[in-house]
Amino acid sequence: VETVELPGRDFHLGAQFHPEFKSRPDRPHPLFYGFVKASVSTWRPRRYHAAMNHFAKIAAQLESHDLDGMLLTNEANRFYASGFHSAGTDGMALVTPEKFYYFTDSRYTEAARRHVQGADIQEVGAGRGYSVLLQEAIQRHHIRRLGFEDAYMTVREHSFYVKALPCELVPAADLLAELRAVKDPEELEILISAQRIAEKALADILNEIRPGVTEKEIAARLQYLMLHYGAEDKSFDPIVVSGPNGSLPHGVPSEKVIQAGEFVTMDFGCIYHGYCSDMTRTVAVGSVTEEMRQVYNTVLAAQKAGIAAARAGMPGRELDAAARKVIEEAGYGDYFTHSFGHSLGLEIHESPNANTRDNTLLPVGAVVSAEPGIYLPGKFGVRIEDVTILREDGCEILTKSPKDLIIL
Repeated sequence: VETVELPGRDFHLGAQFHPEFKSRPDRPHPLFYGFVKASVSTWRPRRYHAAMNHFAKIAAQLESHDLDGMLLTNEANRFYASGFHSAGTDGMALVTPEKFYYFTDSRYTEAARRHVQGADIQEVGAGRGYSVLLQEAIQRHHIRRLGFEDAYMTVREHSFYVKALPCELVPAADLLAELRAVKDPEELEILISAQRIAEKALADILNEIRPGVTEKEIAARLQYLMLHYGAEDKSFDPIVVSGPNGSLPHGVPSEKVIQAGEFVTMDFGCIYHGYCSDMTRTVAVGSVTEEMRQVYNTVLAAQKAGIAAARAGMPGRELDAAARKVIEEAGYGDYFTHSFGHSLGLEIHESPNANTRDNTLLPVGAVVSAEPGIYLPGKFGVRIEDVTILREDGCEILTKSPKDLIIL
C-alpha cells in the first residue's frame, strides 16, 4: 500500500418542487433545488487555473523554514501550488528549490500535463506508487528535511511516510497557511467574482421569501441560484433560520414555515474557480417589533465599528474587541457568542481569525469576514456578514449587498 485512501464522497443532484413556487410570469425560471451531499471539508474546485500556480512562492519560503523540500498532500494546498485539481488523495506535489513535481494517477495525468505549468508530471502505477516516486525525488535532490502538512496529514499517513521516506519529516503546515493568508491580485479577482454570484442569489431570493415558505425551500433555492449564476458548488451548507430558530447561530434549515413578523437569517456562499464566498443577511417579513429593530441596529453598528477599526498589522482579538464593545455597551454582550470573523479563501475557514483569543497580526492582503451577531434564545437572532480585504490603512468591503434593515 503506497498511500492511505480516504472514504469517497458522493455527489447527488435531486429536484424538488413546491406548489407555492410554481412558474409564474414574474418568475421566469421554475424552481429547481440542487442538493450537494458533501461536508464543509469536501473541497472540490471544478476547473483548472494554471495562472494561479504558486510553486515558486512556496519554494522561496523553504530556506527561511530550514527545509530542503515541501510535501503537499492536502487537496486545497495542491490546488494552491499547481492550479490543478485532482480529487481527495489522488495527487501529491513536491516542492524543492530546484524543481517542482506533481504526482498523480492515470485518470489525471493527461489533464495535469495540459494544465500544470513548470512542474514535472509523474504518473504512479504498478510497482511505482507515490512513495517510490517520492523516494527517487528525495534522493535526486538530497533532501534531508522535508516539510509536511501537520494540520492535515493523518497519524496513519505520517507513520507510513516516516518508514517509507529516507529523510526527516518536519511539521510545516504554517508555511502554506501564511502564504494562503495573503491573497494576490488574481486570487482577489476570483474571490470577488464568487461574492458577486452569492449577491445575485440574494437579490433573487428576496423576491421569494414570504409567509408559507419553509426554511428548507429557501436554502434549496439559494443553492440553485448560485449554481445558475455560475458557481461550481456551495462553499458550505446554507444556514437558513427564522423566528425562534434564529437564535441558533449555525442552525440547520428545517420544515418550519416562515411567519409574518419574523426575522429570517441566511448565511451562505459558493465556490468559484476553487475559492469561497461567504455572506449573511437577516431580513424581516411583514413587520418588526421595537426590540427586533433595536437588536438589528445594534448588530449593524457593531459590524460597522469593527470594519472601521480593521486594518492590517492589528491582532485578531483587537478587531473582535472593536465590534464586541458596541454589543456589550448595548447590554447584549452575553448574546454575542462567537467570533467577529475568520479568514477565507480556498477553504471557508482559514487563518488568522478575529476572535477573543487570536494574537496573530493580520497581514496586508488577508480576506476576513465581519459577522457579529446577537442571539436571544426562544425569540430570534440577527447576524450581518460582509467580507473585507485588509490594507495597511484600513480595509475594503468586498460585499456590496445592502445591509440596512429590509422588511419584506
